[in-house]
Amino acid sequence: MTARVPAQIRLNLSTGDLNELVSVEKSGSASHPRAHSGFTMTTIAHAQELFRRAEAVCFDVDSTVIREEGIDELAKFCGVGDAVTEMTRRAMGGSVSFHTALSERLSIIKCSREQVNKLITDHPPQLTTGIKELVEKLHQRNVKVFLISGGFRCIVEHVASQLNIPLHHVYANRLKFYFNGEYAGFDESQPTAQTGGKGTVIRMLKEQYGFENIVMIGDGATDLEACPPASAFIGFGGNVVRQQVKEKSSWYVTSFGELLKELEKI
Repeated sequence: MTARVPAQIRLNLSTGDLNELVSVEKSGSASHPRAHSGFTMTTIAHAQELFRRAEAVCFDVDSTVIREEGIDELAKFCGVGDAVTEMTRRAMGGSVSFHTALSERLSIIKCSREQVNKLITDHPPQLTTGIKELVEKLHQRNVKVFLISGGFRCIVEHVASQLNIPLHHVYANRLKFYFNGEYAGFDESQPTAQTGGKGTVIRMLKEQYGFENIVMIGDGATDLEACPPASAFIGFGGNVVRQQVKEKSSWYVTSFGELLKELEKI
């Protein structure tokens, strides 16, 4: 039985891509290549191949590398959890700009340096199952691993240390405090503080290291927007499923075991 491919898709695919698409449809993994504004139409098989051959892999942190959203945990710790959680949901879904959401949430939390340190000590971030093994496998293959987060560097550095990721491979936001430890804002010059900031970081990495094939992995809209310039985007739903991201991902996984299995094919 021949798989049916919509005419508007057939016109944009080469013969090789069409064969690839048909095999994907027969397997039931996807009904068609997904695309979003600015995103190159690709198939699940192509995304898998790009991942296997990646020179660098960039991970989002909150709800991807770790199980929770760091800013939500900080808000709960400071007693303003409910107000901030809804803003995070809207930001990750792409309904408001990231910079606006970050600024509004921090203006509610107004955490002190002491509160941040105590959060890390009392409630350290919990790694997602399988991430440690995946990062180890990537390192064994000499693939560079980076953490690109809209969260806070003080928390993300703690995560990087657990995964043996060099701290100069961490890109995240910096909180600012007054001399007495009170909240003084955040460093708005960081690319990760801006909408589209993860894409900006990936462009910087390509220029700095000469990478041609970089893969971005994450759960949110800000991660999806990073492709391009990332060569491929892999949506991750192991901790939370964001429907918009799931629908627009060429390859969507719910465990890091799926990525490990893909690397074992080589």
